[in-house]
Amino acid sequence: MTSVMKYSLGGVVALALLGGALAMGVATQDNGALAPGMRVGGVDVGGLTTEQATALLRQKNPVPQVTVKAGDKTFTVGAETLGWQLDTEAGINAAAKFSTERTVLERIHGAVGRAQTQDFPLNTSVDAAVAKATLEKLTAGMGNQPKDGAVGFDNKTLRYVVTVPAIPGRKPDADAAAKAYAANPALTTLNVPVTQWQAKQTTEQLQALVDQGNKLMRPMTVKLESTNRVGSLSALQLANLYWVKPEGIVLDDKTITAAFKSVSSQIGEPARNARYVWQGGKYVKAAEKQGEVVDDVAGLAAFKKAITDPNVKTMLLPSKVSQPSLTLANLPDPSTMKLIATGVSTYYHSSPERRTNVANAAAKIDGAVVGTGEVFSFLNSLGGITPSNGFVGGLIISGGRTVDGLGGGVCQVSTTTFRAMYQAGLPVVERNQHSYRVGYYEPQVGFEAAVYDPGVDLKFKNDTGGPIMIKTTNYPRASKLVVEVWGTVKPQRSVYISPAVILSRTPHPPAKYVVSSKLRAGQVNQVDWAQDGYNLYITRTIKDGSGTRSDRTSTFYKPWQAVFEVAPGSLAARPRS
Repeated sequence: MTSVMKYSLGGVVALALLGGALAMGVATQDNGALAPGMRVGGVDVGGLTTEQATALLRQKNPVPQVTVKAGDKTFTVGAETLGWQLDTEAGINAAAKFSTERTVLERIHGAVGRAQTQDFPLNTSVDAAVAKATLEKLTAGMGNQPKDGAVGFDNKTLRYVVTVPAIPGRKPDADAAAKAYAANPALTTLNVPVTQWQAKQTTEQLQALVDQGNKLMRPMTVKLESTNRVGSLSALQLANLYWVKPEGIVLDDKTITAAFKSVSSQIGEPARNARYVWQGGKYVKAAEKQGEVVDDVAGLAAFKKAITDPNVKTMLLPSKVSQPSLTLANLPDPSTMKLIATGVSTYYHSSPERRTNVANAAAKIDGAVVGTGEVFSFLNSLGGITPSNGFVGGLIISGGRTVDGLGGGVCQVSTTTFRAMYQAGLPVVERNQHSYRVGYYEPQVGFEAAVYDPGVDLKFKNDTGGPIMIKTTNYPRASKLVVEVWGTVKPQRSVYISPAVILSRTPHPPAKYVVSSKLRAGQVNQVDWAQDGYNLYITRTIKDGSGTRSDRTSTFYKPWQAVFEVAPGSLAARPRS
């Protein structure tokens, strides 16, 4: 009995040992499955093959949707389009490695359900280049170039203004958003920064320039440091000397030079050459006179500097002595001179004031002598159109109207002088036209020259090879003026001046009627006369030993309207124009 029991007990032990051996064999075998207790990213993959584990992980971790925000736009896209990737391989490989590297004891323990639990990370990553490319496509329509603003001069307010505001551009920063997503692939909302792309100057910067330009627009008084003569520039005249542009205040060198020349002529007193004056029925010598004028180089630099300083309201221009080029000792003998050319004009129906100014201006330039190679200046020879120089009020063209002003009739003399010097073949240095066609200078239309003190002059160069002298003869009863050019050398040249060639004609506008309280009921006073506008030119052909040459003098007359003054309440009885 006992032996039987021993035998039976031994058999049980043997069976137990046999089962343990079998279990050990099972536990130590590598069948490709992951060990029990293996987890990847929190998902139990124990007992699964790597393929099964990969499928399970992808099932448990689907591709997320990402909301992309850019400015006021929102897009929803799959993360894979942004380069998002689920890295199952690293976690599963780590679990597989852990499974194969277990000890026998660990495998036995795992086989009887006591394996240690291991959780390996499940990684995600983002390909930044793919993310950037996708984001650039999504936001492609959102970017825009900045638009530069503009500034200009408002003729209504007479101020510089910002005419077109600057508009900033927009630029979505896909690169920054892609880098942010690559740094944190768990993001489900991705913001694409939209940065402003400023124009070259913002509207605020343009406005600052406009304010600066308007501060520069002020009246300015100009004085010559050595005389009492004063010139001036109005605010609008000063505004014409510069441009307000987005890049800053830009000086207009051409208009600055012209304005400087004008104010210099206002305040300067050029030297006067020795000349002849008619006294006692003959020409007698008159001595030269030293002058004071603006120093052109230093004066222009100072003038430019003053323009750009809004605090300068009055400026002094540096002066220099102006020496005469022709002295008493150099005056030619009038009796040896020869007549070179003659100019003639008539001034019928002129007012007494106009006749006074014609006679005075003709006498002032009579006997003026121009040295060889020098330039004749009508205004310099005249000595200024001032009351102290004998001039009285008369009708002049000013501000788009024919109005009462000092020196009306002087242009009769300048026109006649122009005709003489032009006929002499002398080179024209400066000639200015009248605004509209003036009846006093008919029928030689376009063959005239306007002067205005200061700045509007008539100038010719003496190229005859010797001194020349201007002689004037006024015939007040016949309303006729004659100007002659005499010279010590009479050039061997012939000069032909063509009649005016009219290129176009513009009809004058309707008459304008202005109420005047100075008139009695029924009275009408015409103060301006209608003239059509013209575009025309005359041609001068000169033949001499050097050959034949031609020049052209162009004239652009504005269409001019008649203006009538009428008594209050008399507009219904307007005369026809």
